[in-house]
Amino acid sequence: MPTPTVQRSWLASLAIYLRAPVITMLFLGFSAGLPFLLVFSTLSAWLRSDGVEVAAIGFFAWIGMLYSIKFFWAPVVDRLPLPLLTRHLGQRRGWMLLAQALIVAGLVGLAGVDPVGHLPLVAAFALLVAFGSATQDIAIDAFRIESAPEDIQAAMASTYIIGYRGGLLAAGAGALYVASWLSWEAAYLTMAALVGIGVVTVLVRPEPERLSLTSQLIHEPRVRAFLRASRGKPRTLRRLGAWGIGAIVCPFTDFFTRYRRKALWLLIFVAVFRISDLAMASMANPLYIDLGFTLTEIANVTNAFGIAMSIAGGMLGGLLVARYGIGPILVLGATAAALTNLLFTALALTGQSLPLLVMAIIGDNLANGLASAVFIAFLSSLTSRAYTATQYALFSSLMTLPGKFLSGFGGLVVEVEGYATFFMISAVMGIPAVLLALWISRDRELVPAPMPTAQ
Repeated sequence: MPTPTVQRSWLASLAIYLRAPVITMLFLGFSAGLPFLLVFSTLSAWLRSDGVEVAAIGFFAWIGMLYSIKFFWAPVVDRLPLPLLTRHLGQRRGWMLLAQALIVAGLVGLAGVDPVGHLPLVAAFALLVAFGSATQDIAIDAFRIESAPEDIQAAMASTYIIGYRGGLLAAGAGALYVASWLSWEAAYLTMAALVGIGVVTVLVRPEPERLSLTSQLIHEPRVRAFLRASRGKPRTLRRLGAWGIGAIVCPFTDFFTRYRRKALWLLIFVAVFRISDLAMASMANPLYIDLGFTLTEIANVTNAFGIAMSIAGGMLGGLLVARYGIGPILVLGATAAALTNLLFTALALTGQSLPLLVMAIIGDNLANGLASAVFIAFLSSLTSRAYTATQYALFSSLMTLPGKFLSGFGGLVVEVEGYATFFMISAVMGIPAVLLALWISRDRELVPAPMPTAQ
């Protein structure tokens, strides 16, 4: 007879947030969020303020595509031991520490380069930061899943998101403040020092327990079939084949087996859901600077205030999903993310207007926070518990790849058509996501109806 589930009291539920694994994710979330803006919007603000052409700045958005292809080297981070680091720290902490070292090296390198006349070198250091950051994300996700039982994973995810937003705040508003008071070089050196928060966290927290590679692979039917068929072959070849099937092949075949012909449309939906807001992001800071806003105004409104609105949007999205289910809020999120781009069109046409900038940031960040919350819930529902890390890495990579690729052409569109037309085009690009969200919201296999509340 199964053990009855005991509902936690409010006090016991709140006490979960005092547990060490949950608090740990607050600091690792900060470490994950810190590098992102430093190779994206903050870097674009630095380049534009130093007089770099907007067309060249737009191409720097392609650096963010490294985050979108991290699933290519995720199996390496998952399985390959690092000399010395893995022996002393473990697989997860060793890779996190290596990734943080790459981030620091890239940020220090950026601080020592004058962007004017040295754009290839700036791009090289930015790529190093992005690669280290994406690698850190892979290791942190695995660390989070393996370091605590399932019943506190939601609390860990919550503190991770709060920490991540704190990292964005430091790299956005914090870097802009330091740049306005001192210099861009000082800003990037300060951000390199803040990576130490993640380093200390890695050093003081224990490595999570995990099954050996052999124990994990032996449970895969396709792996067992391969081992039976390859009897008599060299041992090294059999081990490599078993690793490749278990780590790479099985997660993909599982997804297509479960969703059949719908699988391709689901992947298309994942790819286009955030295309509207990601495609416009690279030109937001150049717009503010060209309109005449100061770095302090940009920091106050678009970063500090904007991140607060994003958190509020995420909380609103979670509340609406709990009340109405994923389906209708998925449609709302896709629609809102596209329509709020028109606020930037209005700002570009109006000119330097602080109230309109505030309105645009409120609408954009509330919409994106809401859309992100419901989309994470949707992606989690698509993910098989047997292949959580690999499948979620695929979804999160695919989610950002098309938008970041198109974002690289933003500067060219602005030079030819102007900011107003550019943001209008980015809004129209959200229409496919809205249409696919409508289809998905009506399919009970993909988004089951919410459970009725107790009367």
